Amino acid sequence: MAPRYPARRADLAIDGRACRDAGILVLLLPHQDLPAVVLTVRREHLPDHAGQVSFPGGQREGEEELRTTALRESEEEIDLDPSSVRLLGPLTPLYIPPSDFCVHPFVGAAHSDPDLHPADAEVGRVLRVPVSDLLDPDTRETESRHLHDTDVEVPYYAVAGHTVWGATAMMLAELLEVVSSAISPTD
Repeated sequence: MAPRYPARRADLAIDGRACRDAGILVLLLPHQDLPAVVLTVRREHLPDHAGQVSFPGGQREGEEELRTTALRESEEEIDLDPSSVRLLGPLTPLYIPPSDFCVHPFVGAAHSDPDLHPADAEVGRVLRVPVSDLLDPDTRETESRHLHDTDVEVPYYAVAGHTVWGATAMMLAELLEVVSSAISPTD
């Protein structure tokens, strides 16, 4: 789900980068047969990634563990009680060039469906997107965008009336690969 801009693919690795570290939470909630994923819609006034769909999370404070960052930021952004989440493991870290962040995603599961709501000035809306919707091939689309002085084919998920692209789409794609492997193991 990375934009089809070959020169940028190598830019996504965090190895050797002197970047700002961020921890984010890929939160799974109970929902019918497959879980739902929590996403946030960022407010339009923000200097970085305004109006975009993202996962809850943010910048590391001091030397805290990145998994702690993901839980702390999720509590600050969507009022999630960290003790209600069981961390399952990390996904692949990504470098985000526009904001100079090295993002470290952690998958977590909540045993019940918590009352989540925007709890700070960054989050405009909380979305619960069923994994089954994300696995539907009809939700994956591509559009041309003008990025870095060139037209680039950008894949995205069209879900809940929103366009989910960039790093969030790449992390979702990795999560969905893991989920697909778990529900349809190969022999």
